[in-house]
Amino acid sequence: MPQRPEHLAHFRTLAAQRPPRLARAIAWMLVIGIAAAAAVMIWAPWVQTAAGNGEVVALDPDDRPQEVSALVPGRIERWYVQDGQHVNRGDPIARVVDLDPDLLTRLAAERAQVAAEIAAIQQAQSVAAIDVSRSRQLFAEGLGSRRDFEQTQIKVADAGAKLAEARAKLNRIDIQRNRQAAQLVRAPRDGRVQQLTGSAGGALVSAGATLAVIAPERVTRAVQLFVDGRDVALVRPGRAVRLEFEGWPAIQFSGWPSVAQGMFDGRVRAVDPTAAPDGLFRVLVEPMPGKPAWPGRTFVRLGAKVRGWVQMETVSVGYELWRQLNDFPLDFGVRPASAGKASAKPGAKADDAEAKGK
Repeated sequence: MPQRPEHLAHFRTLAAQRPPRLARAIAWMLVIGIAAAAAVMIWAPWVQTAAGNGEVVALDPDDRPQEVSALVPGRIERWYVQDGQHVNRGDPIARVVDLDPDLLTRLAAERAQVAAEIAAIQQAQSVAAIDVSRSRQLFAEGLGSRRDFEQTQIKVADAGAKLAEARAKLNRIDIQRNRQAAQLVRAPRDGRVQQLTGSAGGALVSAGATLAVIAPERVTRAVQLFVDGRDVALVRPGRAVRLEFEGWPAIQFSGWPSVAQGMFDGRVRAVDPTAAPDGLFRVLVEPMPGKPAWPGRTFVRLGAKVRGWVQMETVSVGYELWRQLNDFPLDFGVRPASAGKASAKPGAKADDAEAKGK
């Protein structure tokens, strides 16, 4: 029979009681759980991340959707394509005609008239040049007056001015004809017609108005993430990024990347030096070499939403909880001691040299 403690010797009923087995089990579970939680907070590593939302974009600007614009004002006479149709570079998209159907004919007639004027002026200029030579000879021989000689020179100058004016007018007419010749709008590159605006017949358009949008089919994809300004100072090119694409099943553990499922790897390609109007900074992410490829273009297309986590320094779980509770920024990392010593040596040598000089 176990001995009773001395302080319970006078309390026989209390000494005879024993705690329930369930209570002891719960107590041991609490003790072990607290010890395990403390061990995890102290020794378990946690990868800090800078999260951001964004979308899939084309890395090459030439591979982004391009707008096909009208080069001249007028109305759409005919469409040569339909929504979703594949086009090659140079294929006709639409024909825009001027509101005046006889404009090209009248421009041709006006050009012929100006060309005839230019020919007449050139002929008159040639005759005036002959008169100048004749008047100069007569004036030199004393058979003509200076006034006659000067009058012939004035005629040559007037003919030159009229000729320049006529040629400028001809150039303006040619410009109008060339612009009207651009009524047939063609595809600037290979791709698929994504959207057509307006309708044939009565649709009036102005110069520069968008007629269609052509989206390329073969592009090099990238992801643009928008990160908070507090974290962007630590985001540098080359850092690893974990990506979760819209519509792609995934399980993410930001602090333990190896446990995540359905995530894809990328790396930071560039960070914009200035913020967007909403105060966020754009981070451009490209596929990580040597890692599994991103989902195919059928599943992840341009403009698809993406959520990403830029991986930063590795800290303990307890430190990360303390940081988030206090709303502190991410850890900057610790510079190796060897690097610090190496960077201090040149300065020390300079100080020694300066001291010796003194």
